[in-house]
Amino acid sequence: MNELERELLEMICEVCKIKDEHSVIDPTLPLIGPESPLGIDSLDAVEIVFTVKNKYGVRIDSEETSSKVLSSLQSLAEFIRNKQ
Repeated sequence: MNELERELLEMICEVCKIKDEHSVIDPTLPLIGPESPLGIDSLDAVEIVFTVKNKYGVRIDSEETSSKVLSSLQSLAEFIRNKQ
């Protein structure tokens, strides 16, 4: 897990009120849905998108884009790196 992925995981845990026990996860695992080790749902995803926009200045536009971007911690970090 790289530095941005760790930072994003910390931010997601804070925004979604997830206990710190998930401080190390495989960044390629699903970020949202029933397979997510974090238990993040679609309402949490909206908060993540909003926080990413405010913190990193990166906008995740369409539903299709957000599904791809939020598919894993790794894909979210890659999207942010490419947009900055």
